[in-house]
Amino acid sequence: MSLFRKYFNKKKIIITGHTGFKGSWLTLWCMASGANVIGISKGKPNSLSHYKKLNFESKIKNFDLDIKHLEKLKNIFKKVQPDYVFHLAAQALVKKSYKEPLETFYSNTVGTLNILESLRQVKKRCHAVIVTSDKSYKNLEIDRGYRENDLLGGEDPYSGSKGAAELIINSYYKSILINNRNLSISVSRAGNVIGGGDWSEDRIVPDCIKSWSKNRIVKIRNPHSTRPWQHVLEVVRGYLQSAIIVKFNKKLNGEVFNFGPNNSQNKSVVQLVREIKKYWSQVDWQIVKAKVDKKESKLLKLNSNKSKSLLNWMPILNFSQAVKLTASWYKQFYKKKNCYHLSISQIFYYEKKLTEHKSFKSFK
Repeated sequence: MSLFRKYFNKKKIIITGHTGFKGSWLTLWCMASGANVIGISKGKPNSLSHYKKLNFESKIKNFDLDIKHLEKLKNIFKKVQPDYVFHLAAQALVKKSYKEPLETFYSNTVGTLNILESLRQVKKRCHAVIVTSDKSYKNLEIDRGYRENDLLGGEDPYSGSKGAAELIINSYYKSILINNRNLSISVSRAGNVIGGGDWSEDRIVPDCIKSWSKNRIVKIRNPHSTRPWQHVLEVVRGYLQSAIIVKFNKKLNGEVFNFGPNNSQNKSVVQLVREIKKYWSQVDWQIVKAKVDKKESKLLKLNSNKSKSLLNWMPILNFSQAVKLTASWYKQFYKKKNCYHLSISQIFYYEKKLTEHKSFKSFK
């Protein structure tokens, strides 16, 4: 039985972007906790997606809806009357944001505004976790981790749109939602998650897995760029924990929380590839020159002390453990293991490690 069952059992939870990588893991964890999940995402997921392999289409209520459509979104919120909302829907790829800047800005800003506006249709006690990104910060290539009160910004369309979304959230909360006693919100920033079921384009782990599973050499750009790699379950737990704690602690209403690994896990791209390689035989990679017309930060990491202090959240997996859990998922997937059983077993494995960790306490 999931650790979160006492908090989410029979609760109605709306998850936007539930067909995505993080969204599918969040959906699975909420379902394992007894929740009634209502998913909102645009378009049909491809046949390889984690969501599709979990066969969620027949297990939960799904709405194929672009969050830019306000009136339809408001009608769903009005009808469902959720206990919790997790907003993950976004155009989340940096490379795609250069090709489709208007769609990126529109989805990530107006889409977020529409979620906030739709929350006003909820007439019961409800908490919303609004997920943005570590790329919301203005990246100054500094060695210390960014704190929640650091400057926002971003030079590429994706990062800029996420920074802009944060300004909208802050303004809307302080002017509109702050006086609504039934509603509370929190903002979650994280990035560079790894884990099974990620098949996204232009991400290093899926690139490696897809190439190596076909005995091809993977091409690597920016091998020395460092990122705070962490397993997807660490971040999703942060979303769940913040929802529980902030909903019942009015002093934390409207707060922003970083979810990032310890500094020791800030590894370069090539270090990550070498670690994954340990679990695959006869594989290799090739470093290719990245195009210079698209800026990509070389150094990026978060300071998560606020989450550790106020949410009692801290990462429990080190870098090697996170990579091993990820590689294990893909190895089992290619052995035709049942995707649902594979994924749910990793959630329960993670929960067991969490209860054994020295930091573990009750979530409330």
